[in-house]
Amino acid sequence: MAQSTTKNNSAFFAVIALMVFMAIGPVLLMLVNSFKLDVDIISGTSGLLFLPTIQNYETALCDVLWYEPEHLDFCSVKFGGAFVNSLIIALVSTTLTLVIGSMAAYALVRFRFMGRDTVSMTTLMVRMVPPAVLLVPVFGLWNNEFCLDKEGFLGGMIREAFGGRGDVCLAGTHSGIILIYVAMNLPFVIWILQSFIVQVPRSLEEAARVDGAGPFGVFFRIVLPLIKPGLAAAAIFTFRIAWNEYLLASALSDRNTKTVPILIVNNMSEFNVEWGVIMATGMLLAIPPIIFTLFASRQIITGMTAGAVKG
Repeated sequence: MAQSTTKNNSAFFAVIALMVFMAIGPVLLMLVNSFKLDVDIISGTSGLLFLPTIQNYETALCDVLWYEPEHLDFCSVKFGGAFVNSLIIALVSTTLTLVIGSMAAYALVRFRFMGRDTVSMTTLMVRMVPPAVLLVPVFGLWNNEFCLDKEGFLGGMIREAFGGRGDVCLAGTHSGIILIYVAMNLPFVIWILQSFIVQVPRSLEEAARVDGAGPFGVFFRIVLPLIKPGLAAAAIFTFRIAWNEYLLASALSDRNTKTVPILIVNNMSEFNVEWGVIMATGMLLAIPPIIFTLFASRQIITGMTAGAVKG
């Protein structure tokens, strides 16, 4: 019996080790290749025996470095600007999605109205629509319907203040990309937060109302602090999608609002693929989601252990 248990444990740990290797292996391979020259990467014969170089990172960060890399004649990779665009779009869309989604989830859980169950189910069904389906209609709306005529008062005033030619449209702006990300992630956030709000005792809200708290006071001071784990989980999901999304961003952004995933793809051409720069940019792209996930995970652990009683 003991021998059978030992075999089962060995098989279990072997499967876990294989899964860990499958998860970490590609990341380690990308990290190692980011310190290789393209010649070493393409040849495939160097393996782990190669002379490390930071040229790929210098090329990727050439627009933010305080010095000019010797191997570069021209800085073609504008990682700094793309990184700022990605950060703005991901953080703002995540914040808006959490605020709107938490309020909508609270209304669906606490208020009784006709069609409540239908609305709750419909929000989740909307999330099942692939983003590729939204590409053509959103591109058309952002370039035609939601535009301010440059001859009009408001459109002309915006053009005079910020420059540019043509009508003022959502396409090519941070606002346009943020708006579509909020709409895309909102259904899932509403769905996941409902399960957390249901667990909040109504007695706490009633006690707060007796003490004179209004509806917003009850929501922001009582409900939100108690659903921190749900907010953290939803924030991780929303941030990672907004940070890594490529398809919609490639259609709605221009050269001033392009994000890091678009920058990585732009490094690939028909005649030349800078593998080392792509690997280095990919490693830089992975850092913010990892930091954000670690920070949000602390909120999940804090919320789960908040009610623990020492034995």
